[in-house]
Amino acid sequence: MYKYLLLLLFQTAWALPAAAGASHPQAWAGNSVNTVIFRKNSLVTHGDIQFMAYYDASGYLCLAKRKLGEEQWEVRQTQHTGNIRDAHCSISIMTDGEGYLHVSWNHHGSPLSYAKSAAPLSLELGKKQAMTATAEQHVTYPEFYKLSGGDLLFVYRDGQSGKGNLAMKSYSVQAGQWRPLHSNLIDGEGQRNAYWQACTDAQGAIHLSWVWRETPDVASNHDMCYARSRDGGKTWENSQGKQYDLPITAATAEYVCKIPQNSELINQTSMTADRAGRPYIATYYRAQGSSVPQYHVIYRDDGGWKTLNTGFRKTPFSLKGGGTKAIPISRPQIVAGSPENEKLIAIIFRDEERGKKVSVATCTDAPGNRWAVRDLTEYSVGDWEPTFDTELWKNRQILHLFVQSVRQIDGEGVADVPAQPISVAAIELGIKN
Repeated sequence: MYKYLLLLLFQTAWALPAAAGASHPQAWAGNSVNTVIFRKNSLVTHGDIQFMAYYDASGYLCLAKRKLGEEQWEVRQTQHTGNIRDAHCSISIMTDGEGYLHVSWNHHGSPLSYAKSAAPLSLELGKKQAMTATAEQHVTYPEFYKLSGGDLLFVYRDGQSGKGNLAMKSYSVQAGQWRPLHSNLIDGEGQRNAYWQACTDAQGAIHLSWVWRETPDVASNHDMCYARSRDGGKTWENSQGKQYDLPITAATAEYVCKIPQNSELINQTSMTADRAGRPYIATYYRAQGSSVPQYHVIYRDDGGWKTLNTGFRKTPFSLKGGGTKAIPISRPQIVAGSPENEKLIAIIFRDEERGKKVSVATCTDAPGNRWAVRDLTEYSVGDWEPTFDTELWKNRQILHLFVQSVRQIDGEGVADVPAQPISVAAIELGIKN
């Protein structure tokens, strides 16, 4: 079973506490469906109750909860199942302002699977139901985001790889129901689709960034674009405050970083915003003239958009083809700012050249682009990608990671490996100004 390590990384900086949580029951590990980065969320905290979701080895959707600070999880195997042999078919969860748990699972161009808990803070899920019964037949990459006041956004791709649109629905706590918000917020025009990442900030703004993909081949990913909403997703603007005419297209999008096709640019990574609402986007790609894909941070300050090439990787690789890929590095998660240091940027990742451990790279001087890299575990996590409790971070600046060792075979393959335990790793940010 996994154990928490007391790991002092910068003398006074990061630590992985010894008693941050308890090991969890065994979960499916034959591919990365439980650990793909686009789970929003794998963990979510409401008040002092933390929830978790995963597939067990039989393909059942399981839910668990605990009180923060306690080791014991209450676990429930629900009546719902998913296609665990397809790593796209992940589970996403979020609580609304009243504490109801919303769950979406089992999607890869398929009809919507969605259910809501029977009562606030309950692990009992109701029957599968529609949200609005519109644009719900070809769903992929479902993600929940909590808005100010406790309402929710549901974001997903309507369509297929290379030919999909970004759709969005909103949930009103007061009305207790969903309504369509955008059936086509970002329009691929039948020629491409946007692979996005999003976040909400402390002021209630929604930040959205994306790469374009021209075909089902990941090598056709290119460029990084940006949009922001200050009214719960109704209207959208660029980073200068100019309102978009909707839907946003390749011709009207704000390009914050130009990246050619065939640059090993990955899709669906992560973004965050600091306490001042400044956006930060984490990704990886290969810069022109280099053979090594590197983690990059694209961020905006008062001087405009800037890109940091972390530059610490040494190993080349090529990114081509379709399906879920077996890639020597994970897609990165990013957080920015902390109570101790508002200039902090932290990237959490897994890299084969570091032994496939849970690792972190930190920078407290963006203009200087100086990065310190450390491993948070002594053990390999296989083909794991990082996901974390976004609400716990946003509300309390506490970082809890969902950690499980998994194996991913290239091109949607399935590995013959036994179920593996889950742990929740608590990471303290203590880097001083």
